[in-house]
Formats: sequence, structure tokens, C-alpha cells
Amino acid sequence: MSERDFDGKAAIVTGASRGIGEATARELAARGAGVVLLARDRAAIDALSAEIEAAGGRAAAQPCDVADYAQMEAAVALCREHFGAPDILVNNAGLIEPIAHLADSDPAAWGQVIDVNVKGVYHGLRAVLPEMAARGSGVVVTISSGAATSALEGWSHYCASKAAALMLTRCADLEYGAKGVRVVGLSPGTVATHMQVAIKASGINPVSQLDPSVHIPPEWVAKAVAYLCTPAGAAYAGGDMSLREPSVRAAIGLG
Repeated sequence: MSERDFDGKAAIVTGASRGIGEATARELAARGAGVVLLARDRAAIDALSAEIEAAGGRAAAQPCDVADYAQMEAAVALCREHFGAPDILVNNAGLIEPIAHLADSDPAAWGQVIDVNVKGVYHGLRAVLPEMAARGSGVVVTISSGAATSALEGWSHYCASKAAALMLTRCADLEYGAKGVRVVGLSPGTVATHMQVAIKASGINPVSQLDPSVHIPPEWVAKAVAYLCTPAGAAYAGGDMSLREPSVRAAIGLG
């Protein structure tokens, strides 16, 4: 990848206030994209937008709950106004709390995870696909997980939501791949973010027992997202690219 892969491109990143979303927004902006930062934390995304612009990048911030389609539509309109129709969407926003066994889970909290992790992905796809398909180009990257295909104790909401998101990736690829739109998932493995703090605190299932030193930095995931948005990412359309694979890390240039 060159240093300015995305000059003139417009990107939207959900969950951009911290962790993978923040790192991805910085990476795409550094490579030339105009980036719309979406999250519920207005102060965090306003600060990130200011940092990106101070470094010579292009960014705009808008508070957004991805579980609300009208807010996602408004975000796409903002992108169009500032940078043009979106060329890239990164569906990153996601929840895992509260972690609990099924019989102990709170139905409202369980449902909120589905609203963000599943409906949020659908809302993003629904908001950008018409324009992408009409012009015959565009990339949607959804942050996936090994939980999409493996059951984990206490994670029924997260596993179910990530499995649904993977199926949305497959369906979108089936419907729009031939129209020039690339839809792909990225399964990064465990990443050093706030989510790992919550997982560790739960004490449930083997993931909570991992030493923090094994988690990869969010910047690695950001570079993988950028890689998937280049022509090299076409090989992974319709499925999840696993960042745990040594060959994948080597192709991206990660240690």
C-alpha cells in the first residue's frame, strides 16, 4: 500500500471514539481519505476530528447511534456534503457488555447488543449500498470476530450478533458483488481495547484469562482495514479475513 492510497476518497467509520474505530479513522485519514467519524461520544470524536485536521488530514464528526437508521442516513448525508458520496464504510461499532450466562442475562441489555451489532451493520449497509451500486464501486468492511463461528460461555449475545453480521456480509456480497461493491469482514483476534478490559473483568470463558500481552494493538487492525479497501482486498470479498493468519499479517506488513 502506498502512503496516499485514498486521496479523494470519502470514508465513514462507526464507533470512532476509541479503540479500533479511532485507529482506523487515523489510518484512513493519513492515507488521504476524508473521514466521517461516528460515535455516541461527541466530545471524543470532536477531539479526534480536530487532531486529524491539525495533522493535515480531513475529518468531520457527528454523534450517531447506529441502532437508529435515521441517524445513519444523516451521517451519509454529512459525508456527501463534506467529502462526496462514501467510497468506504467501516462497520466497527460494537458492544459486548454485559457478559452473562443466558439464564442470568438482562433481556433489554441483550437486545441492545443485537441492536448495535446486527441492526447497526444492516443500517450501515442499507445507507451506503444504493449509491455504491449505482456508481459500481465501494467497499464495506465489517469488524467481525472468531465469535461469529465459535460458541463462547457468557457471550450468547455477542456470538449471535457476530454470526448475524457475517451472514449480512455474505448476503451483501451475493447481491452487490457483481455490481462492483466489495463487502468483507475482518476478524482481528483479540485486540488491546476497552472491550478486553470488560472481558477480563467478567472472569467468564478462556478469553478472560488471556494475558494482556497477547492482544494486538488496534493500529494493526486499522492497517488491515486499509488493506481490505485496496485492490488486494478483493480476494476476501464475501467472507472474513482473519488477522490471526501469519500469511495475512505478512501480506499487510505486520510483525
